[in-house]
Amino acid sequence: MAMTRTFGAITALGAATVLTFSALPAHAAGSYVALGDSYSSGTGTRSYINDGTSCQRSVYAYPSLIAASKGLTLNFRACSGATVADVTNTQLSALSASTTQVSISVGGNDAGFADVLTECAQPGWASDCNGAIDDAQYIVNNVLPGRLSTLYASIRAKAPNAKVVVVGYPRIFMGEDCNAFTWFSPAEETRLNAMADLLNSKTSAQASARGFSFANPTNRFVGHAVCDSTEWLNGLSNPITESYHPNVAGHRDGYAPTVSTPLTGSAFKATASTLRLASQGADRLAAQQRRYAAADSAITPKEFRAPDLTSPRVKAAAARAGVDLSSRASIDAADRAWSARQAQHARQSATTR
Repeated sequence: MAMTRTFGAITALGAATVLTFSALPAHAAGSYVALGDSYSSGTGTRSYINDGTSCQRSVYAYPSLIAASKGLTLNFRACSGATVADVTNTQLSALSASTTQVSISVGGNDAGFADVLTECAQPGWASDCNGAIDDAQYIVNNVLPGRLSTLYASIRAKAPNAKVVVVGYPRIFMGEDCNAFTWFSPAEETRLNAMADLLNSKTSAQASARGFSFANPTNRFVGHAVCDSTEWLNGLSNPITESYHPNVAGHRDGYAPTVSTPLTGSAFKATASTLRLASQGADRLAAQQRRYAAADSAITPKEFRAPDLTSPRVKAAAARAGVDLSSRASIDAADRAWSARQAQHARQSATTR
């Protein structure tokens, strides 16, 4: 697992950055505001601008790539951990009547998806994955639509002339878990993927009701989930904050092409020039976002936590299940038996419907 690189202030690029933006065609100019959570900020790319926040904004995230490709001036407000309330309280001030494009991904943190993943990553005999998913589904079905409706109305009121694209979430899993220290079962992965689909469905409906476009990344990420041969989504990573988020390829080849066409009216192509322009924008973005650091400090990161087999809860579950926590073979054998029972229960439930 690769270690993270902090994207500090890039030396000797100030003049190049000015040149980059002054050299853009005048007819292509536009004011683009990127709102939302970690799937928009670039968490997972392992490289972040030095803006004095914990937002993990990356020049390799799709908003930066699209802005560089299309000659848009980017105000990069998306921040890791943001909920609907956080977007409302800390990000909407960037919008105005002169804003021409807006993208936003939000909702996963409202549903507590990081906590759900944390629960489901534990051995089945020690977790309540299904209960965590049920709770998240209730929020997505019954609470989130109202929050999104209010948020989208505010976006339209503050940016009446902007093209607004609501961005969805990919399915994270492909049906098996190849990571050594997580225990997602196939049935759990199916339910977690269905959670992403449900979140996209509810988000898309609210976007459509407001007249916004919806960019669904599901199909584009097929074949590139965690544990696929070419991952666009990180599995369990070091540092842990990188886990279960799109990597550089996920933003470049997955998200940027998905969002660019509805947002700008033209397709995205990841050329060397585009990637260079995006990288050269780091200092400008860092300086701009540093002005918002006090507001961004109100956003609490929502992070996946790796299974802790030494916790009192897991020790008690192991005692009930007859698991020897000093033996990986015992831990895995009990988890396989639990997963087999879960799969059998799912098949029986399907036949009785």
